[in-house]
Amino acid sequence: MGQLDGRVAIVTGGAISMGKAFARTLAREGASIAIADIADGSDAAADIESEFGVQAMAGTVDVSDESQVSVFVDQVMQKFGRIDILVNNAAMFATLPVQPHTDYATDLWDQVMAVNVRGPFLMAKHITPHMQTANYGKIINIGSGTANKGMPNMLAYVTSKGAILAFTRALSREVGAHGICVNTLSPGLIESPSVMENPQHLGFTDRVLASRAIPRTATPDDLLGALVFLASPASDFVTGQTIAVDGGSVNT
Repeated sequence: MGQLDGRVAIVTGGAISMGKAFARTLAREGASIAIADIADGSDAAADIESEFGVQAMAGTVDVSDESQVSVFVDQVMQKFGRIDILVNNAAMFATLPVQPHTDYATDLWDQVMAVNVRGPFLMAKHITPHMQTANYGKIINIGSGTANKGMPNMLAYVTSKGAILAFTRALSREVGAHGICVNTLSPGLIESPSVMENPQHLGFTDRVLASRAIPRTATPDDLLGALVFLASPASDFVTGQTIAVDGGSVNT
């Protein structure tokens, strides 16, 4: 038996890279999976069904668009009848330019905030009513150690992840009485497929490794134990917290 048998999880950005690893891990623990991604997640969902024997679905969703979020959540409820876990993973990062804030296009700044901040808000807005009805839920927001340390030439991304820390704290206070736990899983620099395909951010690798108590590179696999903990009954009395999984770069 898995730790998440009978549960239903939505993973945003779950079609590729780190989000795909998250979706597969929750499925391995027995959860049915709904992938919301601007990319096509149908193959990822089919693979999950064939490999793990759970139900899975995928929708093409821009998480910054409220109408698309609302329609997708309705589709998940129609298929599964419940939503127990939300992983707010979708974000703009790997493709963003590394450049001074004075060179940053205002339209791009707005787009980062729309995806990285408005997206988690919209997902929570439309999902928490279903969790409240069940008096149970797990919301896992994906943060970043950059919000604790600050990083040069990444102002939009770091600002958006700082907002996620505050979002987690405030939302946890609002929904805790309904049995909903809200936490942030905060990675350090992860050598995920999307980062490796756009390696401009790997220019920070030496600095990041020097800051870690465990001085090695990290992959998505390093995040999966903490993800399952936050999604499972093991964390039913944990909320409003940030769990940093970064080899000790940030001490929370």
